[in-house]
Amino acid sequence: MAKAEWKCIAEHDDLQRSSHVVSVIGRTAYIFGGELVPREPRDNKMFSTDLNGGDATVNATESSPAPSPRVGSASTTLNGRVYLFSGRGGTAMAPIDEAGGVWEYDPSGKGWSLLNQADKSAPCPPARSYHCMTSDRATSIFLHAGCPESGRLSDLWCFNVQEKKWTQLAEAPKPDRGGTSVCFFEGCLYRMNGFDGKTEQGGSLDVYDIKSDSWSTKDFSADGESGPEARSVAALLPVNVQGKQMLMTLFGEHDPSSLGHAGAGKMLGNWWLYDIREDKWLKGGSDSASTPAPRGWFDADVVDQSKIVVAGGLSETNERLKDVWVLSF
Repeated sequence: MAKAEWKCIAEHDDLQRSSHVVSVIGRTAYIFGGELVPREPRDNKMFSTDLNGGDATVNATESSPAPSPRVGSASTTLNGRVYLFSGRGGTAMAPIDEAGGVWEYDPSGKGWSLLNQADKSAPCPPARSYHCMTSDRATSIFLHAGCPESGRLSDLWCFNVQEKKWTQLAEAPKPDRGGTSVCFFEGCLYRMNGFDGKTEQGGSLDVYDIKSDSWSTKDFSADGESGPEARSVAALLPVNVQGKQMLMTLFGEHDPSSLGHAGAGKMLGNWWLYDIREDKWLKGGSDSASTPAPRGWFDADVVDQSKIVVAGGLSETNERLKDVWVLSF
């Protein structure tokens, strides 16, 4: 069993939300979007929380232009900036179609700007929600899966930020899904979990090789003993644990609610590490006096390569959470 220490660094009414995004730049976590009431986007303020230790303060920034209020969006960071794509807006919860535009947030004071594709006639990904994103830490961001106006997707797209160009890549293994998770490590994307409309997905870690534009799959037993249980609206992140590079999956919804988006299903409160080199799962544990409540529909990111920050989400009692936690190895 892998051991780490949890610490709650902030609780704030402004952060009470689910289906939002969390992106870390340096030692600051940026929180955007989400809902307090089901199907009603809460606001479009950018909240920031200092992760330097102690009790963190929460700051809110409003700017114009800015993305419209939305839920179920996805974000990633690249070269000190936050990138955001689509999501749902309004009570109808239709995907926000910005013609393939990607929102860029510059924390140095320049705020938001919408990056449109240089060739407006070129193909671009359809609008969607409950998708996932990551970056190659160099020039490009990757967009995967999610829910368009109807159904679900398995597509994979790459957006070169410098060239402002979308490229469609090889589709991921089926089934199509929303609420899946993706991360980047050493030339590959790793994808797992999600919801296909009927069941939570588990038992497979799909690996996309960027150079060859091809997918492979590593299967495991999703029994909660030798491998993580099936889940959706969770997180998957690369983390350095005592010099070893691992992937972490944590929390998420294990069984959906009969009320759909208006309810809360069975939520998980555990975390697992995957040793990439040894192809082995390790269950996480903590000796902390307090630990985060089980949750799904939250977001998380990596801090200093060896810590994880988790903010908000939906509890099993169908309450939106307002806390920020840091897990340290």
